[in-house]
Amino acid sequence: MATDDSFKLYDLRVEVSCPAGKRIMCGAREGDYFTLQGEMLHLPPGQGISIYSLASVLPLLPAKQRVTDANDWMTTDALIACPDPNCPSQLRIVREGVRVFKHSETTVLPLNTPSTPSGA
Repeated sequence: MATDDSFKLYDLRVEVSCPAGKRIMCGAREGDYFTLQGEMLHLPPGQGISIYSLASVLPLLPAKQRVTDANDWMTTDALIACPDPNCPSQLRIVREGVRVFKHSETTVLPLNTPSTPSGA
């Protein structure tokens, strides 16, 4: 009997929000964005993102991709401050469609293999 090794992740859109009339220090512009589909980050042609802004949001993205409990703060909280304390911009993480992946296509380890490091 074959085992279903599929799992689901949200596609994410990370959008820049800038207060009107405020000086933005990180080079972002209102409406700038990138998308995350699985492990692949996509920027629109001709658009960049500050490595410091990216570094502030990057650790949260794998958790935001996964289904979380309705009461979990990861479900409800979506605004990330610019890491420059003098910059009022924010990054908003928006969950979009759901994409299905297969375990067998994302790793060489077989399903149900303990992830304990050797010697532990």
